[in-house]
Amino acid sequence: MIDVERERFEDMVIRALDSLPAGLGRVMVNVAVTVQHDAGPAGLLGLYQGVPLTNRTTRYAGVLPDRITIYRLAICAICRSDAEVVEQVRRTVVHEVGHHFGVDDARLHELGW
Repeated sequence: MIDVERERFEDMVIRALDSLPAGLGRVMVNVAVTVQHDAGPAGLLGLYQGVPLTNRTTRYAGVLPDRITIYRLAICAICRSDAEVVEQVRRTVVHEVGHHFGVDDARLHELGW
Protein backbone atom coordinates (compact mmCIF):
# COMPACT_ATOMS: atom_id res chain seq x y z
CA MET A 1 0.00 0.00 0.00
CA ILE A 2 1.08 3.55 -0.70
CA ASP A 3 -0.47 6.72 0.68
CA VAL A 4 -1.01 9.52 -1.79
CA GLU A 5 -2.16 12.89 -0.49
CA ARG A 6 -5.67 13.95 -1.44
CA GLU A 7 -4.67 16.89 -3.62
CA ARG A 8 -2.05 14.88 -5.45
CA PHE A 9 -4.50 12.05 -6.09
CA GLU A 10 -7.08 14.51 -7.42
CA ASP A 11 -4.42 15.88 -9.78
CA MET A 12 -3.80 12.33 -11.02
CA VAL A 13 -7.51 11.97 -11.80
CA ILE A 14 -7.53 15.30 -13.64
CA ARG A 15 -4.46 14.27 -15.66
CA ALA A 16 -6.12 10.94 -16.51
CA LEU A 17 -9.21 12.77 -17.76
CA ASP A 18 -7.05 15.23 -19.71
CA SER A 19 -5.26 12.30 -21.38
CA LEU A 20 -8.49 11.05 -22.97
CA PRO A 21 -8.86 11.74 -26.69
CA ALA A 22 -10.31 15.22 -27.27
CA GLY A 23 -13.31 13.83 -29.13
CA LEU A 24 -14.46 11.91 -26.07
CA GLY A 25 -14.53 15.01 -23.92
CA ARG A 26 -16.84 16.75 -26.36
CA VAL A 27 -19.45 13.99 -26.11
CA MET A 28 -19.14 13.37 -22.36
CA VAL A 29 -22.12 15.47 -21.37
CA ASN A 30 -23.82 15.72 -18.01
CA VAL A 31 -21.10 13.78 -16.14
CA ALA A 32 -19.51 14.73 -12.81
CA VAL A 33 -16.22 13.07 -11.89
CA THR A 34 -15.45 12.99 -8.17
CA VAL A 35 -12.84 11.50 -5.86
CA GLN A 36 -14.00 9.79 -2.70
CA HIS A 37 -11.19 9.64 -0.21
CA ASP A 38 -12.29 6.49 1.60
CA ALA A 39 -12.10 2.97 0.22
CA GLY A 40 -15.70 2.86 -1.01
CA PRO A 41 -17.60 -0.39 -1.58
CA ALA A 42 -15.51 -3.56 -1.26
CA GLY A 43 -13.76 -4.53 -4.46
CA LEU A 44 -14.42 -1.29 -6.34
CA LEU A 45 -11.77 1.15 -7.51
CA GLY A 46 -14.31 3.34 -9.27
CA LEU A 47 -18.03 3.50 -9.93
CA TYR A 48 -20.17 4.86 -12.76
CA GLN A 49 -23.70 5.83 -11.82
CA GLY A 50 -26.04 7.11 -14.47
CA VAL A 51 -27.58 6.42 -17.84
CA PRO A 52 -25.03 5.32 -20.46
CA LEU A 53 -25.10 7.27 -23.72
CA THR A 54 -26.24 4.13 -25.53
CA ASN A 55 -29.39 3.98 -23.36
CA ARG A 56 -30.41 7.61 -23.64
CA THR A 57 -33.46 8.45 -25.67
CA THR A 58 -35.08 11.68 -26.74
CA ARG A 59 -36.83 11.66 -23.35
CA TYR A 60 -33.48 12.03 -21.53
CA ALA A 61 -33.72 15.53 -20.10
CA GLY A 62 -33.88 17.32 -16.79
CA VAL A 63 -31.86 14.70 -14.90
CA LEU A 64 -29.02 15.05 -12.46
CA PRO A 65 -25.55 14.50 -13.93
CA ASP A 66 -24.17 11.01 -14.23
CA ARG A 67 -21.40 10.44 -11.72
CA ILE A 68 -18.03 8.76 -11.92
CA THR A 69 -16.49 8.21 -8.49
CA ILE A 70 -12.85 7.24 -8.06
CA TYR A 71 -11.95 5.68 -4.69
CA ARG A 72 -8.56 6.93 -3.48
CA LEU A 73 -7.89 4.49 -0.64
CA ALA A 74 -9.00 1.47 -2.67
CA ILE A 75 -6.52 2.35 -5.40
CA CYS A 76 -3.73 3.20 -2.95
CA ALA A 77 -4.30 -0.12 -1.17
CA ILE A 78 -3.36 -2.16 -4.24
CA CYS A 79 -0.39 -0.06 -5.38
CA ARG A 80 3.22 -0.03 -4.17
CA SER A 81 4.55 3.06 -5.93
CA ASP A 82 3.47 6.44 -7.23
CA ALA A 83 3.87 5.15 -10.78
CA GLU A 84 1.47 2.28 -10.05
CA VAL A 85 -1.07 4.73 -8.61
CA VAL A 86 -0.84 6.95 -11.70
CA GLU A 87 -1.38 3.93 -13.97
CA GLN A 88 -4.22 2.51 -11.87
CA VAL A 89 -5.98 5.87 -11.73
CA ARG A 90 -5.72 6.10 -15.52
CA ARG A 91 -7.05 2.56 -15.98
CA THR A 92 -9.91 3.19 -13.56
CA VAL A 93 -10.89 6.49 -15.17
CA VAL A 94 -10.87 4.92 -18.65
CA HIS A 95 -12.90 1.96 -17.35
CA GLU A 96 -15.59 4.17 -15.80
CA VAL A 97 -15.70 6.49 -18.82
CA GLY A 98 -16.22 3.35 -20.90
CA HIS A 99 -19.35 2.62 -18.87
CA HIS A 100 -20.60 6.14 -19.65
CA PHE A 101 -20.29 5.23 -23.33
CA GLY A 102 -22.23 2.00 -22.79
CA VAL A 103 -19.35 -0.49 -22.71
CA ASP A 104 -19.97 -3.32 -20.24
CA ASP A 105 -17.45 -4.87 -17.84
CA ALA A 106 -16.88 -7.97 -19.97
CA ARG A 107 -15.92 -5.91 -23.02
CA LEU A 108 -13.78 -3.51 -20.99
CA HIS A 109 -11.85 -6.46 -19.56
CA GLU A 110 -11.41 -7.90 -23.08
CA LEU A 111 -9.92 -4.55 -24.07
CA GLY A 112 -7.60 -4.56 -21.07
CA TRP A 113 -9.41 -1.91 -19.04
